[in-house]
Order: sequence, then structure tokens, then C-alpha cells
Amino acid sequence: MTSVDFPKHKKAKALKPGSRRPAKELCSECGLCDTYYVHYVKEACAFINQQFETLEKQSHGATRNLDNPDEVYFGVHQEMMAARKQQPIEGAQWTGIVSSIAIEMLNRGMVEGVVCVQNTKEDRFGPMPVIARTPEEVLAARVNKPTLSPNLSVLEQIEQSGMKRLLVIGVGCQIQALRAVEKQLGLEKLYVLGTPCVDNVTRAGLQKFLDNTSKSPDTVVYYEFMQDFRVHFKHEDGSTELVPFFGLNTKELKDVFAPSCMSCFDYVNSLADLVVGYMGAPFGWQWILVRNDIGKEMLDLVKDQIDTQPVMSQGDRKAAVQQSIPAYDKGVTLPMWAAKLMGVVIEKIGPKGLEYARFSIDSHFTRNYLYVKRQHPEKLEAHVPEFAKRIVGQYKLPE
Repeated sequence: MTSVDFPKHKKAKALKPGSRRPAKELCSECGLCDTYYVHYVKEACAFINQQFETLEKQSHGATRNLDNPDEVYFGVHQEMMAARKQQPIEGAQWTGIVSSIAIEMLNRGMVEGVVCVQNTKEDRFGPMPVIARTPEEVLAARVNKPTLSPNLSVLEQIEQSGMKRLLVIGVGCQIQALRAVEKQLGLEKLYVLGTPCVDNVTRAGLQKFLDNTSKSPDTVVYYEFMQDFRVHFKHEDGSTELVPFFGLNTKELKDVFAPSCMSCFDYVNSLADLVVGYMGAPFGWQWILVRNDIGKEMLDLVKDQIDTQPVMSQGDRKAAVQQSIPAYDKGVTLPMWAAKLMGVVIEKIGPKGLEYARFSIDSHFTRNYLYVKRQHPEKLEAHVPEFAKRIVGQYKLPE
């Protein structure tokens, strides 16, 4: 390689740990700035340069059709479905579809490594990004880490290792930055498996959430905000603790979420090839979005291991969303008996399936729109994508 075509990023230096990041308080700690790819941060960072249309076109060959309600909400996709593994992976957060795809890709030689997140030896919730090269290393990363995670901090290792075929598992802000530098990685093939993501926290923020919400915060293995309008905490002894959404100490927890998450509009990970989550599926099933042909190729690897069913949609979310906007804004918390009662009622008559997914997106987008408008008004117009403006525009917002 001559000096003329020597990549400029090779001359850049990663930012030192603890130093102020270019996105400032909106930094999601995706890990890009921990590498010499920091050279591209002003273009690549989702919180400095929002570029959904450009990167959708690059990733999927198309941008979302704003005349198609499903694409407004869920992004470019070829198909969506509910699925679950016939034989769930023990210890997986759901049935283990994400881990199974990654393992198949390694076993078949489709990729040489998988970027995923294990936990540190000291802390089950402490994220430790790795390049997994064996099924055992993939399985060690099962279960979501509900904290900000520098997944892209391993990018230098990828280039230096000489890997040419790679699978990256990540959330929206990480994947947007990855797509923006994808052509600089020197890869022959990149596969991207995304998970929907909302409301991450710092490790200290996570502890505050657990302490304020769970009866036994020190034994929580993982948790999730589920379709039955309750937070499900899984404990070390295998028990599940259920806490109604409407009984959360909103006033105390209102500021626990990271500013990056409060200004994010990529809940559904719109730039991944394949997305595996849960919020658009019935309870106990996983929700899958195949965005392009690469995503279909990935899902086909496990088609004989999973049961599938069509997605469904039931109920009307709009009244519940409209009521939740001022309740969150004012930090309203219901007495636990009332929260449990409301949860039972809403579970019976409230939104289900894709309508629950829309409820969740609406609730977070209206909240996040208000956050950006109030905290970063100068960014509002450029930062909020058109599809999010259309979603938020359905509701009456406080000033």
C-alpha cells in the first residue's frame, strides 16, 4: 500500500478513557472513539450526524417508504414473523435465536468471528465486548447487558487480525456508526444481527434502577419490560419477579436513563440485516424482522430449529400513549394496588402484537422528542428523522 492510499484513520489516535467525547453528554459509549476510527466520528456518530436515509440505502438498497405505515414504524423489511426455538438454549434471555444464528455461522465457516458482549468476571452486568471465535465464546455472551456497551472498541482488533468475514451483533447506535465506517474495515463480508434497544443506563444508573424496583436487586440475573405491561426480573434461584410498569417510581427514576437513549429514534435497529427482539410478538415468542437478502440468509440457517407464526395486531394504543405523556412528564407514580389493577385491565383490553410494538415506539418517541426539544433545541430539526416526526405528530405534546 502506498502512502497515497494509506487510510487516514490509521494516523488517528483513540481518545483516552474518560476524556470528553465529540458527542459530549449525548455519547452512547458505542466504542468507536476508543479506536482510530474516531477519525470518522463526526460523520459516523448517530448523535452528531443523523443519516438514516443514506445508510438505509447503503445497507438495504432502499429507504423506508413513508406511505407504508409498517415501514414508518419498523423500517425497511422483506418480512416479519414471530418465532421461537423448538429447543431453547439454557440460560438464554429468550429462546436463544440470536446465539443459534451466530453459532451456525461460525460452524459453517461463513464468518471467522462474532462481535458480541460477554460480561466481566467481576460483574454480571459489566459489558465486555469480544470477538468470539468459538460457539462456547458466543454462548458466554447470551443474555442482554442493559448497560451502555462499547461494542465497537474491538474494530481495531478486527482489522489487525486480518479477518475478512464477520458477524456483528449490536444495537442501533452501534450499528449506525458501524455502517458509516463499514467500507473502511477491509472486510469481504459483513453480517449485522441487531436487537431492538431502548433506555440503556450507565452501570451506576442500572444499580439505581434495580435498587428502586426489585425486592432483591443483588440476585437479579436479567430483566425485561414485557408485553404484559410488567417488568420481569429473573433471579438467581430461577424465580421471576413481576413489577407493573405503572408502579415504577417514575419521579426517582426519570433521570436514570442515558441522555443518548433519551434522544434516540432507532428503537427497531433499522440498519441491521436481521433484527431479533420480542416486542412485536406474543408473550413467549420472539419478533423477527428480515430487512434484506443477507438477513434472510442468516435466518435460513436456523429455520429447521424454530417454530414460526404470522405477526398479529390487536387493540388501540393511542389513548394509552396520550395519557402516558403527561404522566411521565410529571413523574406520576400510582400506588402499587392501583398499578397492578391497571396492568390487569390493560393486559386484557390493551394493545397486543404489532400494536404493542407501536405503543412502545410511540411512548418513547414522544418522550424523546420532548427531551431533544427541551435539552437540545438546536438539534431538533436535523436530529429527529422524518418517520419519527410523523409518529410524534399523532399526539398532543406539552410545551
